[in-house]
Amino acid sequence: MLVHEIMTTPVVTVPRTWTIKQAVRLLYEKDITAAPVVDENGRMVGIVSEMDLLRGEYGANPRAFLRPEAPPTSRPPALVEEVMTPHVRTVAEDADTMEVVELMITTGVKSVPVVHDGELVGIVSRRDLMGLLAHGDERIREDVLAALRDCAETASFGAAVRDGVVELYGPGDERSARIAELVARTVPGVVDVVFPEGTVS
Repeated sequence: MLVHEIMTTPVVTVPRTWTIKQAVRLLYEKDITAAPVVDENGRMVGIVSEMDLLRGEYGANPRAFLRPEAPPTSRPPALVEEVMTPHVRTVAEDADTMEVVELMITTGVKSVPVVHDGELVGIVSRRDLMGLLAHGDERIREDVLAALRDCAETASFGAAVRDGVVELYGPGDERSARIAELVARTVPGVVDVVFPEGTVS
């Protein structure tokens, strides 16, 4: 499955000149955990998360406001551009979904912007990926079979699904099997597609 099939679009963005309080309110109202930050021309210049905003609002110690402290030597951050992450990891809209999963696992990020020719076109969050997993295997199987029946070359294939992995079986040559695999991968919730040994002649 490709990124553009699961990404959220249009993207909620935050102007870099907004105050931290404005950004907090937007993320809360939209029920999102992060948003790309854009400049005056709409070009992405960073990303800001709930944690970035909380650090900006409360400081490194979230309980620091509970007790008197010495006056700070410099003013606390007030604008989004002061707390955002400027170096953003992105993926292309035609990338495989597993590339996003690997990126989230290795970097710990919760949201990944999607770009096309350098332009922001979407965003993928952990919630989007969880939505894929929420599809039950039986629902996925029904959707795969329906998709296979729409193509004459793949209508004879059957399918079994376990934990999102689709096993295709039935009569067919290498070409029809390849088409069946491509069709099955377009179905939301499909993690991988495999063939039992001896299925393809």
